[in-house]
Amino acid sequence: MFEYSASGICPDKIFFDIDDEGRLHSVKFEGGGCSGNLKVIPKLCEGMPASNVMNNIKGIACGSKPTSCGDQFARAIEKALEHINQTQTHS
Repeated sequence: MFEYSASGICPDKIFFDIDDEGRLHSVKFEGGGCSGNLKVIPKLCEGMPASNVMNNIKGIACGSKPTSCGDQFARAIEKALEHINQTQTHS
């Protein structure tokens, strides 16, 4: 389970898993935010390739904010994939 401390959005934490095939599972936002949106994102991402989701939602802003829940999730995925790649490289 990956945990990401979000910034600039309502939720303060994002939790998720990436399986051996690079697919997302068990996505959860914690600490506030738009309840409907934060239920939709995990359902849309469940079982999807993490890299595809990251590329599709990275850079999305929320109103006048320079980031969004989706953008923060993309950043979290990016860090997780970097960690996975480093772990596999050093194994």
